[in-house]
Amino acid sequence: MEPIYLSIEPEKTGKKIKKLLDASGYTVRDVQRLMGFNNPQAIYKWLSGKSLPSIDNFVILSRLLHTSIDNLRKRSVLAERANLLP
Repeated sequence: MEPIYLSIEPEKTGKKIKKLLDASGYTVRDVQRLMGFNNPQAIYKWLSGKSLPSIDNFVILSRLLHTSIDNLRKRSVLAERANLLP
């Protein structure tokens, strides 16, 4: 059996988070306040694809946006094509 490689694509994930925030009417400042951050830099890094939220922050975002963590992230095309994940 071959190993399974999972790769989350930060830039596409950031775009997906931005799209869901916009659809929900949340601003970066709203998310900053609701997540208890002192400044918004981490959120801007997520949205630009420079970093990914920690698993804890993925959980908070999924609850805030009424969606699943799986819906927030974008995985690599390789995993999609291989049909390795739902």
